[in-house]
Amino acid sequence: MNYGQSAGNTTLNLGSSFLERLGNQASNGFDRTSRTNPGGGGAAEAAEGPRYRTWFEGYGISMRTDAQGDFVGDKRKTVGGVAGIGARLAPGVNLGFSVDQSHTDIDVPLALQSATLDLTQLGINGSVDKGPWTWAFALVHGFGNVHSSRDSGFGFATAGYRATIDGALTEISYYWTQDQTRFVPKGALEYVRATSASFQETGSLFPLTVGSSALARARLMLGAEVGRYFIFDQKILDLSAYGKFVDNFYQDLGSIQVSLGTQSLVVPGLGESRYGLDTGASASLSLTNTARLYVNYDAKFRNELRSHQGTVGFEYRW
Repeated sequence: MNYGQSAGNTTLNLGSSFLERLGNQASNGFDRTSRTNPGGGGAAEAAEGPRYRTWFEGYGISMRTDAQGDFVGDKRKTVGGVAGIGARLAPGVNLGFSVDQSHTDIDVPLALQSATLDLTQLGINGSVDKGPWTWAFALVHGFGNVHSSRDSGFGFATAGYRATIDGALTEISYYWTQDQTRFVPKGALEYVRATSASFQETGSLFPLTVGSSALARARLMLGAEVGRYFIFDQKILDLSAYGKFVDNFYQDLGSIQVSLGTQSLVVPGLGESRYGLDTGASASLSLTNTARLYVNYDAKFRNELRSHQGTVGFEYRW
């Protein structure tokens, strides 16, 4: 049942990834600079910038989980896209809505198992700026389908079932700037919960009956962003990097009941090490006061898990 453990953990991690990208959008140093100083380094802070914005992103994620317990390890590859729209409701108050659609291929080669996960996530994010302080939040709800294949030795057993994800994040940050350089320490709390429906395999001489499952995780994240922008030819190039310490102080790994005829066993869910490190970098090029291109790299390092994500995006303000 390795594919069930892997699919549940993948759903949980994709929910976390979307939440943290939404939170980063609301509190990122460059985005905050654009809100309070829309014309770049030469504009007055009181200048009225564009009120609305929309953004489009494409991303890819490569993730690997090492063997642990009865789980033999897996490889996961995700491709996805995001579309969003946001608005400034009042000075210093911002709200956004976005949709994330992704497809993940899960391979558990040593167990001769594989699965795919097609996940749709709806996200809301917002921020409130007060002097150098910013409070940001993000909420996510997602739903999707898992399709699995298992080589039982007597044919392939297949199944399809539903998966859901719900999560929330709150973050506080302090924006310190000197000339064209900024330093932004941040602290955040995140909670995510993923569920999988029960299902019955078909095909093969030995199809399994698998019960529903639920996994939940709460984490504390402490870190900082460092960035600097450069102005040339009436364009703004912004470069930044971040690092944060992660404490998964609560993990409910859940369990999965697997039955074959009258025999059954309980398989534990798949979790993360308690402590970890997230890091990444970003480059943004403002083509005009209203349009910019950006690329992001995000990495997650745990004892038994490593994840690398690349994102390319375009934002337009009006």
